[in-house]
Amino acid sequence: MFTLEAIMTTELITLLPTANLADARELMHKHKIHHLPVVDDNNTLIGLVTLTNVLAATDSILRDPDNSIRPAEVIVKDIMVTDVATVDEQASLRQAALFLEKHRIGCLPVVTDGMLKGIITETDFVAVAINLLEQLEETEPDDEYAETA
Repeated sequence: MFTLEAIMTTELITLLPTANLADARELMHKHKIHHLPVVDDNNTLIGLVTLTNVLAATDSILRDPDNSIRPAEVIVKDIMVTDVATVDEQASLRQAALFLEKHRIGCLPVVTDGMLKGIITETDFVAVAINLLEQLEETEPDDEYAETA
């Protein structure tokens, strides 16, 4: 059976709190991700930057150019979420999935003793669902009498 440890991402792309908005945007675009854990020098999770945070902090083309926001001047610690929901790596997949659904969040950093170990996202759960559906399809008997539309 699947475990949290088996499906979480462990090769993490992270940011330091001193990074800037331009760095966050570049990493998200380059790695096609929507969540960036923010860690200190000891790999302790201190925050999270999401695509929503990045978009909210990004300047509008409607803004007066004299008052525009420069991404290199917006510091990650000023836009990150600090009240981050996390999960221990010993938690069950079901617990993690129910938490994501209940709180309508897209990811859960996996933390043990404050140290960031991985991240699990809604995309990871979609992959599990696909795998389970494929397994179900393989075990279903062929129905030679099935009607076609």
